[in-house]
Amino acid sequence: MTNPTVKRVAEPSAVRSFIQRIMRNQLTWSVVALIALIVLCTIFDRQFLSLSYNPRTGGLSGPMITMLQESARYLMIATGMTLVVSTSGIDLSVGSVMVVAGAISMQLLSTGTNVWLSILVALGLGLVLGAINGALVSLLGLQPFITTLIMMLAGRGLAKVITSGQNTDASTVAGGEPLKWIANGFVLGLPANFIIAVIIVALVGLLARKTAMGMMIESVGINKEASRMAGINPKKILFLVYVVSGLLAAVAGLFATASVMRVDVSKTGQDLEMYAILAVVIGGTSLLGGKFSLLGSALGAIIIAMIRKTIITLGIDSAATPAFFAVVVIIICVMQAPKIRNLSAEFKRKNAIKASQKAAIA
Repeated sequence: MTNPTVKRVAEPSAVRSFIQRIMRNQLTWSVVALIALIVLCTIFDRQFLSLSYNPRTGGLSGPMITMLQESARYLMIATGMTLVVSTSGIDLSVGSVMVVAGAISMQLLSTGTNVWLSILVALGLGLVLGAINGALVSLLGLQPFITTLIMMLAGRGLAKVITSGQNTDASTVAGGEPLKWIANGFVLGLPANFIIAVIIVALVGLLARKTAMGMMIESVGINKEASRMAGINPKKILFLVYVVSGLLAAVAGLFATASVMRVDVSKTGQDLEMYAILAVVIGGTSLLGGKFSLLGSALGAIIIAMIRKTIITLGIDSAATPAFFAVVVIIICVMQAPKIRNLSAEFKRKNAIKASQKAAIA
């Protein structure tokens, strides 16, 4: 006969079960990490969370607003990288596509080309570079790592060809105001580039989750041959994700260069492919492919921007910046590890078993 006392002890309450599900959710720990970074910055700078209205720009100003402005470019490349990684691929060329898009837009503006045409050409070039990656991976079957590594090198070389090896400055050119506004303007007090980035991420998310596209991408990442036998064309899916990644990297390039209306062919987009991969990993998408989380990657992109802001706030020496960045990312990844996330549930389960055994003996 079952002892009701034992049953009540062994079975967790609805509230406890809810808490355990929250604790096991990877996004929970990403949010915790973001809050921890904000608290750390606030301790060192009591004005970190302060906001003020700037009548000249028509928007809010403050350290958090600056962080959101910088996070826009990370949101773009992380979104594209998430789709690529979910097909068990990788795109190491996003930083180079950024500088190419920035280079062509600044070069065209400096020669008097219409700003909207300059933007379209930059986006189109990013799309073409992404299509080249996609064609080489999907049609020729080349390894994504090698393909995008080659594009990473070729892209930066192309940017130098476009600008003749010079750092093109279009800050004094008339007619570039719309592009300046995209990077530095405000909508309802918030950075325009951040709002645009959020809208783009939301649209990609709707396309991925409200249509069969997301399921097909995950299916290709899990098993390409099984996907093909199920009626999915893996080549089309692979081509598509690299095209999207190239296009979003071009958007990020416009964000990066339009903020100062200047492109540095050596530094623009430098190391951002690594930031994109880190954002994807922090967001919970496996590098082995399969299930992905655009929301998680978006949160990871904001965390990357927050880490960079933390480095500035704490006054970390530039020589120690990579080490500090690496330590923070490792801590966040450890926090999200399944074994760590399940420690609390496992501890409670063992305690419940011990309690039930004692109750049974009694």
